[in-house]
Amino acid sequence: MKKYWNIFVNGLLKENPLLVIMIGLCSSLAVTTKVANGLGMGLAMTFVLLMSEIIISIFRKLIPDSIRIPIFIIVIASFTTIVDLLMQAYLPSLSEAMGVFIPLIVVNCIIMGRVESYASKHGPLESACDALGMGFGYLWVLCGISLVRELLGSGVFFGIQVIPEDSVITFFARAPGGFFVFGMFIAVTKALKNVRANRALAQKSKKSVAQNNGEAAK
Repeated sequence: MKKYWNIFVNGLLKENPLLVIMIGLCSSLAVTTKVANGLGMGLAMTFVLLMSEIIISIFRKLIPDSIRIPIFIIVIASFTTIVDLLMQAYLPSLSEAMGVFIPLIVVNCIIMGRVESYASKHGPLESACDALGMGFGYLWVLCGISLVRELLGSGVFFGIQVIPEDSVITFFARAPGGFFVFGMFIAVTKALKNVRANRALAQKSKKSVAQNNGEAAK
C-alpha cells in the first residue's frame, strides 16, 4: 500500500508536472484567469490522463513498439473527445471559455510523457496511482494560480466581489501576470525544497557528530 501512496504523492509534489518537470505550460497559463477555468481544465486533464494510462497499461504487452506513438495518440484523443463532448453538453459556458484548450489535451506533453515513460512500462494499478498523482498535482497548481490571478486581477473570490473593481491590479488578469504568479509558485517550491534539504543535512550532521563522540568516548 505504501508503494502506491508514494507513487501518488510523487506526482503531487516531488515530480509535479508544472512546478518541477515544467511541461504543459502553454494551456496551463492560458486558462488560469478564473478558478472555474483552472478547475475545469485540471479535472478534464486528470480524467484523460487516468483513463489513458489505465488502458495503455492493460494493453502494453500487445502494442507493437513500432506503432506505439500513433496508438497512444488515438487512445488519448478518444478520451479527450469524450470530455469535450460532455462539457459541450452539460457545461457549455465553461466549454466556451476554455476554447481550443480542451481539444488540445490530445497533444499535451504531460499526458504523452506519462503514457510513454510510465504506463507503457507498469501495471494498471501503478499507472492509475501515477495518473491520479500527476493529475491532482496539475489540478492544485492550476487552481492556486487561478485563485491568485482572479482575486488580485478581478477582485473576485469564488464568484463574490471581495475587492472593489477600482482597487484591482489588472496586471494579474493578463498574460504577464500569469507568468509572474507561476514564477512565484516555482520560487516558493524551490525555497521549500531547499529548506527540507538543509534540515535533512543538519540532521545527518548531528547524527554523524553523535556517532563520532560516542566512538571517542569508547
